[in-house]
Amino acid sequence: MNTNKIYAESIAKEYAPKDDSKVIALRKLDKKAKTPANVFAYTFGIITSLVAGLGMCLSMQVIGGTTALMIVGIVIGIIGFVGMGINYPIYKKLLEKGKQKYAFEIVELAKQISEE
Repeated sequence: MNTNKIYAESIAKEYAPKDDSKVIALRKLDKKAKTPANVFAYTFGIITSLVAGLGMCLSMQVIGGTTALMIVGIVIGIIGFVGMGINYPIYKKLLEKGKQKYAFEIVELAKQISEE
């Protein structure tokens, strides 16, 4: 067996133009459907966890030190925890909207790929 030939063919495959343009298009559509929901979930999750952390710092008197700030910290912490709690349901709804938006195109492209 000529290993140099096999190696040369494997390198050539990497640089050859891809014929899987439909598969790539399918991946791009799938990513386009899911990306807005993921971006929102990460952003909203980070913001609400920071809000909850600020509330915990205020309520434990790490920041501030007065009773009024402790009460404000409890309220801010509860708002942060509620935000974290509703993050997943919002993510699921946004993901479903994205999937519905691109469902027809994805299904048609998947049928074309499977028929080939």
